[in-house]
Amino acid sequence: MGLIQIDLFTTLDGVAQAPGGPEEDPADGFAFGGWQAPLFDDAVGEQVESGMVGMDALLLGRRTYDIFAGYWPYQDGGIAQLFNRIPKYVASRQALNLEWDGSSQLGPDVVAALQVLRDKHEHIHVIGSLDFVQTLFAERLFDRLTLWVYPILLGGGKKVFADGVIPTNLRLIEPVVASPKGAVMQRYALVEGTPGVGDMTAL
Repeated sequence: MGLIQIDLFTTLDGVAQAPGGPEEDPADGFAFGGWQAPLFDDAVGEQVESGMVGMDALLLGRRTYDIFAGYWPYQDGGIAQLFNRIPKYVASRQALNLEWDGSSQLGPDVVAALQVLRDKHEHIHVIGSLDFVQTLFAERLFDRLTLWVYPILLGGGKKVFADGVIPTNLRLIEPVVASPKGAVMQRYALVEGTPGVGDMTAL
């Protein structure tokens, strides 16, 4: 069965809205679109590319799909070559006209649709797509979570865990790596069960 991996850039206080640019997602008057740019470095770029080894499908929310479809088809080499080659799946409640080659829309039953994708692909990546990711968190419909946490605090903006999640265990599966500009990569696997509790006074 294939793995669904979520890849997100976030600030230290959990804001993941519009890391790439001012026009990416200005919803609710968000004033810090493009916050990642001053802190992006070659180390993060290398981490991102190495994490995509083996990727054979993209799963995106509608807004992220529109951004990607307006950019990657016009680029060459590297990530562009990969994104343009593999299938792209879009989660949206609205009927969409998908012009990027290899794109299709998920059916209304997300759970059933994701099971079909798991049967077809080995490594499915969800990049950005913050609104859609809330559904994956709430339903535990993911296997890996990679966060690049940046050393800034923004206060307002859409958060990684905006709508809360069900109690979930995660396991760190790679050493934590910090880039020269302070971004910290953390990669986790979903683990069965719910978080345990104890009494620290007994230790």
